[in-house]
Amino acid sequence: MTARKPKMAIGMMSGTSMDGVDAALVETDGRDIFGLGPFQTIPYAPAFRARLEPLMGQPPNVKDRDVERDLTLYHAEAVHRLLTNTGLQSHEIDIVGFHGQTVFHDPANAVTCQIGDGPLLASETGIDVVSDFRSADVAAGGEGAPFAPLFHVAMAQSLERPLAILNMGGIANVTWISPDGGTIAFDTGPANAMVDDWIRARTGLNFDEDGILARQGKVNEIALAALMNNPYFDLPAPKSLDRDAFQMKLVADLSTEDGAATLLAFTAASIARARDLLPAPPLRWLVTGGGRHNPALMAAVRQQLAAPLEPVEAVGWNGDALEAQAFAYLAVRSIYGLPLSYPQTTGVRQPMPGGVFHSANAGCTG
Repeated sequence: MTARKPKMAIGMMSGTSMDGVDAALVETDGRDIFGLGPFQTIPYAPAFRARLEPLMGQPPNVKDRDVERDLTLYHAEAVHRLLTNTGLQSHEIDIVGFHGQTVFHDPANAVTCQIGDGPLLASETGIDVVSDFRSADVAAGGEGAPFAPLFHVAMAQSLERPLAILNMGGIANVTWISPDGGTIAFDTGPANAMVDDWIRARTGLNFDEDGILARQGKVNEIALAALMNNPYFDLPAPKSLDRDAFQMKLVADLSTEDGAATLLAFTAASIARARDLLPAPPLRWLVTGGGRHNPALMAAVRQQLAAPLEPVEAVGWNGDALEAQAFAYLAVRSIYGLPLSYPQTTGVRQPMPGGVFHSANAGCTG
C-alpha cells in the first residue's frame, strides 16, 4: 500500500438548518485520523438567511450569484477566524473541504446542487479547495448522501460494534457499522428542518428551544399516520431525501403546540422505522447534529428505539464539529484519489472518488 503523507485540512459545512457555517481542523491521511483541532462556527445574519431560504428546493438553473458569493465569503471568514484562533498561517493548511449549501437534491433524476464558489474561496483564503463532493456519486447512479459514513467509520475504530451513529441535523441520517468495520448508511427522515420551519412560520422564532412548545402540545395521531404513510419509508437502503420532501400541509390545521409535537413525533417514528432496515441491532446509538441538544426529541427517539442512545460526546467526540470534520477528511481523500462513497453508503454502482479541486494559485475567475 502506498504511504500517504498526513495533511492538515479544514472542513466546512453549511447544513440544511441554514443556521451558519461550521469549520473544523483535522489532520489525516484520508484513512486514519491523527488529530482533531479547534472548531469554529459563524451564524448567518437573519438578513442573509432570508436571502438564502428562497433558493431552497429550486432547481440548479435557478441561481442567485450574489447569494452564492456572500455564502462563500461567510466560509472565508470562518477559515480566517479558525486560523486566528489556532495561530496557524494559511500556508500551513493543505486543503479546505468546502461542502457549500445544498439547495436541491433529486438523485432519482441524477441531480444534486450545492451552491458555493470554490475558486473564490481558494482566492480569499490562499488555500487549495475541494468542493462539489456529491455530483460524481449522483452522476454514477448514487444517492449523493449521506456522505459522512467513511469519517464515522474512521472515528469509531476503537468502539464496540455493531454501532449506529445518528445525525439529527435538518434531515436525519444513520450510519450502521458492523463488527468488521463494514457500513450501510441512509437518510431516515426529517430531524429539525420541518419543525424549525413550522416554529418560524407560526412564531417567528428560529426553533423550538428544548422542545418546550412540543412538550405543551399533543400528537395528532391522524396527521402522524399520514406523514408516515410515505413511500420513502418502504424503500430499501441506501436512500436519501431532499430537505422539503414531506408535506407541511398535513399539519397545517393544528395548533402551534400540537403541530410541533406531531412533527417531533414524526422524526422519532421515522428513525424507529429505519431501525428495521439495519442488518443487526446496534449495541448503542450515538447522536450527533443539533437535534441532540433538544431533550424532548432525544426522549422521544429513545422511547421509540428502546435502546441505549447517547450524544456523541459520551465517547469524546464533538457533535457540533463532526460534519465539518467529515468534509476535511473527505477533502484529503479526494486529493489522494480515494473513494468518497461506496455502494453500501449511497447505492453508487462502484466505489466512487469525487470532489472538484481549486488551486489557490489559480486566482479567482468568478
